[in-house]
Amino acid sequence: MEERKVVLVTGGSRGIGKEVAKVYAENGYDVAINYVSDKTDVEGIEKEFKDLGVKCLMVKADVSNGEDVEKMVEEVISEFGKIDVLVNNAGITKDTLLMRMSEEDFDKVIEINLKGTYLVTKQVTKYMMKKRQGSIINLASVVGVVGNAGQCNYSASKAGIIGFTKSVAKELASRNIRANAVAPGFIETDMTNVLKDEVKESINAQIPLKRMGNAREVAEVIYFLGSEKSSYITGQVINIDGGMVM
Repeated sequence: MEERKVVLVTGGSRGIGKEVAKVYAENGYDVAINYVSDKTDVEGIEKEFKDLGVKCLMVKADVSNGEDVEKMVEEVISEFGKIDVLVNNAGITKDTLLMRMSEEDFDKVIEINLKGTYLVTKQVTKYMMKKRQGSIINLASVVGVVGNAGQCNYSASKAGIIGFTKSVAKELASRNIRANAVAPGFIETDMTNVLKDEVKESINAQIPLKRMGNAREVAEVIYFLGSEKSSYITGQVINIDGGMVM
């Protein structure tokens, strides 16, 4: 019987991250899901994934804390013996115009989104390099490509992730480790669900496909990038935005 592959998804207890973990689980991967909130229904999520016939490990860690990250990765390795795919999904927003943005809100978004991606990738690639294989997928955003008013901290963090991904791809290619990024546009989430209908209509008018995407559409691309079907793709940024940025 072929050894089951393992994926680690940061920020994987809800939203896009949870959908990513679910797609991998449906394709036979054991999943390690990182979360940070004490309110997370750990047992409920574990049961949900185990019902899919795979192992599920829930690991609490703040991705912006180096000690937390080191312990998290060690726990995943102790449980599964390896990490085949890393999905750096954990991220936050603290939106406001530049002149109103506090230094604390700028720093926090950079720490979680960009520094967190660096810390987790650094720890995981130690093990991937020993195996001489692996795939890393980082969550960027179309605002990291084109910017967005009121999101200079978030845009900077996501643009940083794009540069980070390309550099890592060049560094690790000789070890058969690939690194790619996805840049989602407007995706239906808890945040967009609270928007008024007229706001949603205004957003949809900017998108050539005339609708927002959904988490499954993002997760399927991330699964593709983690699988052998994308074995000759590295250092790329794939927009998942209905044609909004071309």
